[in-house]
Amino acid sequence: MVQKSKPPAAANQPEPRGAPERRGGPKRRGRPRAYEPDIALGKALDLFRTQGFAATSLDDLSAATGMNRPSLYGAFGDKRELYIKSYQRYRDQAAAAMVAIFREETPLRQRLERIYAAALDIYLSGDTGPRGCFTVVTAASEAVGDPEIRAMVLDGLTGLDKAFASCFRRAKEKGELPERADPVALAQIASATIHTIAIRSRARVPRKELEAIVKGAIDVMVGAGTRA
Repeated sequence: MVQKSKPPAAANQPEPRGAPERRGGPKRRGRPRAYEPDIALGKALDLFRTQGFAATSLDDLSAATGMNRPSLYGAFGDKRELYIKSYQRYRDQAAAAMVAIFREETPLRQRLERIYAAALDIYLSGDTGPRGCFTVVTAASEAVGDPEIRAMVLDGLTGLDKAFASCFRRAKEKGELPERADPVALAQIASATIHTIAIRSRARVPRKELEAIVKGAIDVMVGAGTRA
């Protein structure tokens, strides 16, 4: 007599205790995050400074950061949001490099020389050539049609004017400038000089020529306090 085979175990039969839990379909392996957001943001900043907003594609950003598009969106938002985050990073870095110099209690000429030297270090940096100032060279163009970027640009320009005005005000209090000297007007000249060397550095004007422009401007600003 042929024995009947035992029916297969029911699909809902409980697993033996201690057995690994079985789930429908193949088990997914978690993919480790292959990027560091802080490093990726720095790469995006470098690219935006070099190429500007319009000329930088999502493919460019993906290649530079090593992140695919979904990862970029997940970490930073869309291209505009990434641009704004990159611009804010630039502003934070520039402030870290400059604020301490603005606050130094050194003679006015020496302080101005150090401010402009630090600015040139920033503007002339770049693996493929000088990149100038993010605010003046690229953000100012985007500010035309984007209120949030425009507010950031205006805040940066106003902040620079105020920092220079504070320098000239302290110099006037110390007697380095005469009573007739106008700290606000001198600050606007100082800021305009910053903008000039930022644009010229992007155009690859040699540092020696830029330093000559700076020296002439400082002579005017500091010399204004010695003329009758």
